[in-house]
Amino acid sequence: MTLLFRLLSHLPLWALQAFGWLLGWCAFLASGEYRHRFLDNVAQAGVKRGQWLPAVGESGRLVAELPRLWMGRAVPIFWDGAECVESALAEQRGIVFLTPHLGCFEVTAQAYAQRFGVRGQPMTVLFRPARKAWLRDLVAGSRSRPGLATAPTTLAGVKQLIKALKAGHCVGLLPDQVPPEGLGVWAPFFDKPAYTMTLSARLAQQTGAVVLVAWGERLSWGRGFVVHVAPLQQQLSGDMSEAAAQINQAMEKLILGKPQQYLWGYARYKTPKGAAP
Repeated sequence: MTLLFRLLSHLPLWALQAFGWLLGWCAFLASGEYRHRFLDNVAQAGVKRGQWLPAVGESGRLVAELPRLWMGRAVPIFWDGAECVESALAEQRGIVFLTPHLGCFEVTAQAYAQRFGVRGQPMTVLFRPARKAWLRDLVAGSRSRPGLATAPTTLAGVKQLIKALKAGHCVGLLPDQVPPEGLGVWAPFFDKPAYTMTLSARLAQQTGAVVLVAWGERLSWGRGFVVHVAPLQQQLSGDMSEAAAQINQAMEKLILGKPQQYLWGYARYKTPKGAAP
């Protein structure tokens, strides 16, 4: 499989994304469970058909472009809000980047590493190790690059994130990712209770880090990506349930700004074992 990824990494980005569009539609049509979850999620968010329909193909593009992002030559990256990053770095308090499952979330960390991380203020991203050994090794090797480090979703990984922030560095998390039981609270997400991680709020409060929201917009025809960055518009509450709700609201705003590229098929409302609302 690693060899296949290497071969695919040499293809033009537009070709991989075109194949991904087809892959996304095949998954949507072939899997009733995935399709129903997708449609339930867009209905819950009140997104109109013309807005969510492109997201079917975009979800496949997210997968198909990975070989190029992990192993291929650099892709074109443009910035919207780089001054927010510069300003936050100048404060030397560390930065917590919050990125939803919107657009290409893989490219946001790479873009930061290329522009800022190599200057001595690297980013550490939290990730859940794959169950299959070959994929775990592939992901770990592909994400390891100058200015970018990874931390597993374990206690050791959390300590690694805290250490990075206290050193004035940055961390990146997907706050709309369902955490394990005991590591989240129930908070509304598009007016429906969703088990929501508290780690991002705790990291910011314990270290005094700046909180920024970011996402990578996928441009058409393989033209690259735009990394959008903005400050979190409100001070996070000291109450974890309220803070989780605030973060969910911020993610909702990003998602509704570009629903065509959100991963609507993600099981956002699943219940971790033992975490009944």
